[in-house]
Amino acid sequence: MEQQTIFTIRADLKAKRDALSLCHEELKKDSDDWNKCIIILSLLNGMIETVKIQLQLNSSGYKLLPIFISSLIAIISSLIKFRDYPRRMEVLIQSVAMLTDTLSKYRNHTEIDDDLIREYNNALEKLETSIYPDIRRKYLYLAHKNLLSIIKMEDKYFKALEMKPNTTPASSSNNSCNSDEDKKPTLSSLFKISKYNAEQEETL
Repeated sequence: MEQQTIFTIRADLKAKRDALSLCHEELKKDSDDWNKCIIILSLLNGMIETVKIQLQLNSSGYKLLPIFISSLIAIISSLIKFRDYPRRMEVLIQSVAMLTDTLSKYRNHTEIDDDLIREYNNALEKLETSIYPDIRRKYLYLAHKNLLSIIKMEDKYFKALEMKPNTTPASSSNNSCNSDEDKKPTLSSLFKISKYNAEQEETL
């Protein structure tokens, strides 16, 4: 779809940037999970070796168990290397940075010119070469859904602000000052008190 206005281009860049960020987030989560498995298996293998030495367990099952765990660690490590998580995440980080830079330029302009159009086309090309089309469709759907939910929440928030009564701290402070002033004795009341005391002394 060809984007015509600067507002629609901003929204399109934001959605595509969020889609790449979601893809990077899931890749990082998968990579972290596999690395956690390797760490847990390595610690488990070391614990089994220590227990076997301390308790002098020489049965065939205890001898084969560390070999099995070490083979499992090697399989997982090969799988991580085959899936090439670091390179894929690096490509996504570069694409997100380029889309963010292009989005920042569009936010600082009010009209579209040739340079902005060129930046936008370069960002689209970077996006299309970063992930496969079916994966891009999946994460664009999630990004659009997330942005729509954010817009709905923001509308609800601003409506709640409009419905809130206009009470300012200045008015409350003025009311407190007025109440304090009401509690302070005035000159006339002091004069009446002193006059009453003088009359009492004369009667005595």
